[in-house]
Amino acid sequence: MPNGAQILIDGLVDGGVRACFANPGTSEMHFVAALDRTPLLRPVLCLFEGVATGAADGYGRMTGRPACTLLHLGPGLAGGLPNLHNARRAATPLINVVGDHALGHKRLDAPLESDIGALAGTVSAWTRRTYQADGLGGDVADAVAAATGPPGAIATLVVPADVSWSAVDAPPAAVPPAPARRGLVSVDAVTGAAGALRSGEGVALLLGGAAVRGGGLAAAGRIAAATGAKLLCETFPARLERGAGRTPVERLGYFAADAVRQLTGVRHLVLAGAASPVAFFAYPGQRGVLVPEGCAVHTLAAGAEDVTAALEGLAEVVDPSGAGAAAPARAGRPAAGRPALPTGELTAETAAAVIGALLPEGAVVVDEANTSGLWLPGATAGAPPHDWLTLTGGAMGQGLPLAVGAGVACPDRPVLALVGDGASMYTVQALWTQAREGLDVTTVVFDNRSYAILNLELGAVGAVAGGVRSRRLLDLSEPVLDFVALARGMGVPAERAASAEEFAVSLKRGLAEPGPFLVDCVVPGLG
Repeated sequence: MPNGAQILIDGLVDGGVRACFANPGTSEMHFVAALDRTPLLRPVLCLFEGVATGAADGYGRMTGRPACTLLHLGPGLAGGLPNLHNARRAATPLINVVGDHALGHKRLDAPLESDIGALAGTVSAWTRRTYQADGLGGDVADAVAAATGPPGAIATLVVPADVSWSAVDAPPAAVPPAPARRGLVSVDAVTGAAGALRSGEGVALLLGGAAVRGGGLAAAGRIAAATGAKLLCETFPARLERGAGRTPVERLGYFAADAVRQLTGVRHLVLAGAASPVAFFAYPGQRGVLVPEGCAVHTLAAGAEDVTAALEGLAEVVDPSGAGAAAPARAGRPAAGRPALPTGELTAETAAAVIGALLPEGAVVVDEANTSGLWLPGATAGAPPHDWLTLTGGAMGQGLPLAVGAGVACPDRPVLALVGDGASMYTVQALWTQAREGLDVTTVVFDNRSYAILNLELGAVGAVAGGVRSRRLLDLSEPVLDFVALARGMGVPAERAASAEEFAVSLKRGLAEPGPFLVDCVVPGLG
């Protein structure tokens, strides 16, 4: 006779869930036990909840299907919130299974009692608590439907311990809802965008979501080639396809001043799966809205609308002859080409050149390099085709967990995690999971021994801080973090590189080895 935990797991598997990134506790033990009877659901232990949620995000971005997390009560969910925030911004399909106290125990206000629903509501599009084991099948089906959307979203199912352990005589068969389809955009949206593109004035096409890969990206390149429109994408796309032969897209700058320069002269901004751009932060004397004054904004597709179909339809309207599709040179597509391997001093710029020279075809690049990554887009533009995953929500500590999820999702593809030293310490426990699962992840830690982004922001916001006390909050050199020792202590082979030649040798070794590998890339900071 099955119990609630078995019904829950069977429902997840029936919904296409194949990976569970877990940091369980007492309330989830019946779920853990039921895993032995369900070989189709792969359990992956994570030593911190933020690793579990970030890994589920990486898995969902690469497969388009939800993974689930297994988290312990409110504090466990809270530990995973930063990377759930990033996943929400990425529109990643993801299901949280959060264990709770048995229903009769909640009234006792035990030490771990908390308002799980309130916590879940900050990041979840759908939240439900199950009260009876025989209702779990339907609840799981609803969670899968909510997570897969479209668009993808976070669904959180709270399961009390006694619901998990309760036996069910004859659980009703859950009927999963029919998969939702993306909606088609209106004719007016297409004709409005076409009119802007034909206006003869400065036009930019801002892409987001599915528009930066596959058919959407190809159609955008065709539109740009036919009309001369500037092609931009969100600052932090969830998953960007790039490399030789693919339509290149310029990412909107992180700093408001850079984004303003990119949009100077634009009189019409066409949004395709992207939101109208705003600055990440407020800065004294600067506008928060990045759209130039007098610029008209046209929404081609948003939310649950099919942005790929919209771009393909728009391409047919503005390029009926198909000339744009046959003009890769005008679309600006880079030919295959790599930087030469540099020699001498190891800087963020020479490190980027090494990465561009060695990046393997089909790689999944996870980018949380921050200031040290400024030279990466240019150095890797002509590398073989690859995917680029970024820090969608700005909550630090995403890079290493995202690489775990990508490695589980794509075992036949090399994963390259590019992370800053400060960012890596938020979720460094992910290295242990990489070793435990034997994931083909090569990690490069840009070791500049400071929160360099904050040194730049210090000046950008007009703060004056030159004293020892303030600088200590931005400095990581006392004591120096030993990333080689940290990695080896968690079972990941590691080397330190202090010259361009050493970095090339270490990166080659890491990419050649089938399991995890870390390179401590010692570079000067910008701050």
